[in-house]
Amino acid sequence: MNDVQRTPAAVLWDMDGTLVDTEPYWIDTEYELAARYGGTWSREHALQLVGNDLLASGRYIREHMGIDLTPAQIVDELLDGVVARVEQQVPWCAGAQELLVALAEAEVPCALVTMSYQRFVAPILASLPPNTFRTVVTGDAVSQGKPHPEPYLIAAERLGVAPGDCIAIEDSNTGATSAESAGCTVLVVPNHVEVPAGERRVFRPSLAGLRVADLPLLAPR
Repeated sequence: MNDVQRTPAAVLWDMDGTLVDTEPYWIDTEYELAARYGGTWSREHALQLVGNDLLASGRYIREHMGIDLTPAQIVDELLDGVVARVEQQVPWCAGAQELLVALAEAEVPCALVTMSYQRFVAPILASLPPNTFRTVVTGDAVSQGKPHPEPYLIAAERLGVAPGDCIAIEDSNTGATSAESAGCTVLVVPNHVEVPAGERRVFRPSLAGLRVADLPLLAPR
């Protein structure tokens, strides 16, 4: 942001691990996939996928799990498993829903910027008040996924704001790189993986207790 005393023009949210703690759902589904097709898997491999474009994850799984499915088939099977879990219970991250409500009351627009596909995003959006997010950018709607800046650039353009006037909330280096490259200030709330420091990154252990009034203070000095 150009003025650290100014409320951000918009807040751009990552989803997995930031808004909802669905990474355990993905990891459990990956292990199920390995068992179903006779592959091998590890938590170390699973954590390599955090924040990635889904087709890139599908390619990684095909190579390292050693199963004879195309990346697209792998993604479809992963989505089947994770969507089924989310439909039973949405695992909200601490403080996320409260901050969304506060931003809506303050009339700060929000966008969801996720590499998950629309059919996975749908049940999560259905659990929120209508129009919580003014626009949603999903992994199946971009030509270049995170860590490329395209997803965040699209979100800012749709909202009619400059990326440099936005705060992005991320939990992975892949996502933070995407938002940072787009010009956003990045509020990093690490979850399952460590995230290195960066020029436009500020860190917080949790969203719990974060107020809209705190957001202007987050811009890197």
